[in-house]
Amino acid sequence: MPLPSRDVARQLIEQHVTDYYQRYHARMVATALEGYAALFAGDPELWYLTGLLHDIDFEKHPDTHPRESLGWFRNWGYPDELIHAVEAHAYGYNGFATPPQTKLAAALLATDELCGIFYAYRKMNPVPYGEMKAGSIKKKIKDTAFAAKVDRATITVGCEHLGITVDAHVENLIKFLVAFD
Repeated sequence: MPLPSRDVARQLIEQHVTDYYQRYHARMVATALEGYAALFAGDPELWYLTGLLHDIDFEKHPDTHPRESLGWFRNWGYPDELIHAVEAHAYGYNGFATPPQTKLAAALLATDELCGIFYAYRKMNPVPYGEMKAGSIKKKIKDTAFAAKVDRATITVGCEHLGITVDAHVENLIKFLVAFD
């Protein structure tokens, strides 16, 4: 099944997402997933676009997310691997019980919430992502009062399915997000 171009995907984001943070988050997750594609010999376009589009319906449909976008993706003929990853990133929420079955799905599950911690850390300590210290991020993961809405358990489950430790995941995101700075 065909993937949209990056330009088409960006237009879709602009059409469905008005919130600055949600747009920023989409690009951040996309960048991190593109890094994981290189690490796991995945298709960089598929991984990037999955990250970019994963929350496209969240702003308008937070209580059913990602149900609406899954229907859109099927109607638009997007690849099953993208659809599965977006569904699996909601594992345990809004009635979704499909665990990640692919490296892409596991990477999205692990990365989505961790990007929230990176973003919050940068707001508090404005250094480029690529210059962040892994130990500082790990401390913030343990501090549940910091970025309190971030579900740390989701990060752990994603890492387990991906086959890496949370520590390695933090270090990977620091490397991958150099391209985002």
